[in-house]
Amino acid sequence: MEKSKLPHTDSNATWIWYPGDFEIWLSNKMQVRRTEREAVFPPLWRYYSPYPLVTFQTEVDLPEEDDVKIHSEGPFQLLIDDVQIYGQPKSIKISAGKHKISFKVYNQEVLPAIYIDGKYVKSNASWNVTNEDKLWIDEEGKAQQSGTPWVPVGSWNFDEPEAKPSEFQLATEPWEAKSTEKTEGGELIDFGKETFGYIKLHGLKGKGKLTLYYGESREEALSTDKCETLDNLYFDGSQSETYILDNSKAFRYVQVQKDASVEYDSISMLYEYLPLEYRGSFKSSDDLLNQIWDVSAYTMHLTTREFFIDGIKRDRWIWAGDAYQSYLMNYYLFFDSPSVERTIAALRGKEPVTAHINIIMDYSLYWFIGIYDYYLYTGDTKFIKTYYPRMKTLMDYCLGRRNENGFLEPLEGDWVFIDWADGLPKTGEVSFEQLLLAKSLEAMAVSAKIAGEIEDEKGYEQLAADLKAKLFDVFWDEDNQVMKHQRIGGEIQDIVTRYANMFGIFFDYFNEAQKQSVKDKVLLNDDILEITTPYMRFYELEALCAMGEQAFVLGEIRDYWGGMLDLGATSFWEKYDPKQKGTEHLEMYGRPYGKSLCHAWGASPIYLFGRYYLGVEPTAPGYSEYTVKPNLGGLEWIEGQVPTPNGTVELYINTSEIKVKASEGEGTLIFNSETQPSTNHGTVSACGENKYQLTIKPNTEYAIKYKAL
Repeated sequence: MEKSKLPHTDSNATWIWYPGDFEIWLSNKMQVRRTEREAVFPPLWRYYSPYPLVTFQTEVDLPEEDDVKIHSEGPFQLLIDDVQIYGQPKSIKISAGKHKISFKVYNQEVLPAIYIDGKYVKSNASWNVTNEDKLWIDEEGKAQQSGTPWVPVGSWNFDEPEAKPSEFQLATEPWEAKSTEKTEGGELIDFGKETFGYIKLHGLKGKGKLTLYYGESREEALSTDKCETLDNLYFDGSQSETYILDNSKAFRYVQVQKDASVEYDSISMLYEYLPLEYRGSFKSSDDLLNQIWDVSAYTMHLTTREFFIDGIKRDRWIWAGDAYQSYLMNYYLFFDSPSVERTIAALRGKEPVTAHINIIMDYSLYWFIGIYDYYLYTGDTKFIKTYYPRMKTLMDYCLGRRNENGFLEPLEGDWVFIDWADGLPKTGEVSFEQLLLAKSLEAMAVSAKIAGEIEDEKGYEQLAADLKAKLFDVFWDEDNQVMKHQRIGGEIQDIVTRYANMFGIFFDYFNEAQKQSVKDKVLLNDDILEITTPYMRFYELEALCAMGEQAFVLGEIRDYWGGMLDLGATSFWEKYDPKQKGTEHLEMYGRPYGKSLCHAWGASPIYLFGRYYLGVEPTAPGYSEYTVKPNLGGLEWIEGQVPTPNGTVELYINTSEIKVKASEGEGTLIFNSETQPSTNHGTVSACGENKYQLTIKPNTEYAIKYKAL
C-alpha cells in the first residue's frame, strides 16, 4: 500500500468506509421506499451489498504520544505494527514514532465504518482500505494469489462520532397547510405547492381507521380509488396525540377520511430535504423566465435527496439518464460535488457486471460521460483513480455487447430507451447509441490517463476514433447532410430523428456546415418526430443554443415551461404535451395519475440559462480556465452567478454594458459588439468580425462598454 500522509493536527476526523459501500447501502434503503397504494415497488435492476469485512490502514510518524479515541460501526480487530490489541478498546495510547495502524471491521447488517480521533491520528481521506480480496483471475480463468488491493477510503460529511453513517437522515422542518376544505366523507388539505415529507397529525384521539390519500394534483388526492399513494392507519387509542407518519411521501394535497371514532385537531407536515445552498442564480428583464428559473431550482432541490433521483412521487429511484442531467444542472445551481459522487457510485454498484446500469444501454453510456463532466467541472482526479477499475469492467461489458459490425445492438435483457416517444424505432443498430459509445470511449481515454493506464488510454482513443469514422460511414447521409437513425440487417432505414443529430452538435462531432444542415433540416423541421419530454427537450434546446439560436430557444422555454406554469405547476413535470386538455395532463403509463409532476429532468432551464445565456463554461478541469460567452437572446438584460469549485463567476449584461467578476481561475470573456469596446481593466482584443475577447483575472471587477449587435 502507499504510505498515508500524517494528518494535520487541526484537520477533522470523519467516518470512513470502503468506497461506494455507504452509497450502495443508502441507495438500497432509499429505493425500496417507493410504494403504490401501500404495495412496495422496488427497482427493476440488481441490488449490491456492502462488503461485510474490510480492513482500514494508515501509517503515521508521531512527534509525541497520542491519546486516540475509537468509534466503530461493527466489532473490530486492532493491530498496531502488526501486533494485536486485545478487546474492543474505546481509546488507546500510541507512543511517539512511526507506526502502522490497522482496523479490521465486521458489519453484516449495515456497513463497516470507523471514526478515529486523536491529536495526530485521525480517520480521514489519507487512510486506505481493502475488502480482503487477495485473489484474481488470470487470462486462462485460473485463480491467482496477489497482494491485497488497497484503495482510498470513502467518506462524506460525518464529522462527529455521534453522526454514524448508518443513522443518516435528511433534514426536516415544519410546514403548515395553506388551506383546508371539507370533502364528501373527509377533508382536503392543500400545502400550497408540490412538496415532500411526513404528515403530522395534531390532537389525535380515539380508536379506529384513518386514511390519507396523497395527490400531486387536487384531482389525484380526491380519487380514493386511483390515487398513486395512500396510507391506511389503525389506532387503538394508545397513540400519541401528536402523530408523525413513518414514511415520507410526495404531495401537494392530502385528503383525510376517517372513522367517526377517530378525531384530530389539525394536520401539518415535516418538509424533508437535503440542506444545500443555491450558489447559482439567474434574473432577467422577463419575469416569466425568472419564475421558470425559480420553479426549476425548486424542482431540482426536491429531487436532490440522498442521491439525484428522477421524481419524488414516482419513481423515487436513481436512473443514470435522469441523474446525468441533474449533474449538469447541479453545476449551475448547487455545485455539490458529494451528491454527484454518491450518485455515480450508487449507480455503478460492484463486480461482476451482468447487465447495463438500470438495464438500459444508453444509461450505461451516460454514466461514463457523467464522470468526464465531473472531472471537467471539479478538477477532481481522486474519484476517477478510485473508480477506474469499475469503469473499465463496465466498459468491457459494453464493448462485449457489440455485434459483428462493431456496433451496439440490443441483446436479450438490454433496454434501448432513448426517450418516451410514440413511434420511435429502437431495434437494430441505432446511431444514437453508437454516438454515445464513442463519447464514452473518449471519456475512458481521459480517465485511463488520469489513472496512469497509458496503454488503456491509447486503446480507448483508437476505439473512439474508429467508431466515429464508422458512425459517419454508415449513418451520415451525404446527399441530405443529416444523420440517419437506424440500420437493420445491413440496410439503412429512411428515418431521421432528432437524437443523434442534436447530440452530434454539442459533442462537436459535426463540422460547421454539417451543424447548419442539421439545424435547418432536423432541429427546425416540424416534419421530424416531435420531442414532448423535458428529458430530450433539454438536449434539443442545448443543440439550438450551441448554434446561436438563443432568441428562438427563449420562445420555446416560454411556451413549454410557461405552459406548465399556466396550468398551475409548482414544480416541473415528467412530460408536457400542450395538445392535451384537463386531466389528460395527469395521465401516463395507462394510469390517470401516473405522471410525475416533479421530475428532475424538468429543471433543465437552470443549465440552459447558466451555460448558454450567462454563457459560463469550464474549458480546463476545475475552472482553472473557462469562457464567458453571454447572450441576451433578445432580452434587455440578464444577471446571475455561476458557481465554481471554490467561488463564483458573476455577470451582468445589457445592450451596452457587461460587468463580470470571478473569484478563481483565468477566464476569457467573448462577446459581439458593433463598435470597438472599452474596459476599465485589461485589454479588449478583436478575435473575428465584430467579435472581441478579454482575459478575466480573479477578484477583479470588469466593466465593459460595448454596443450589442
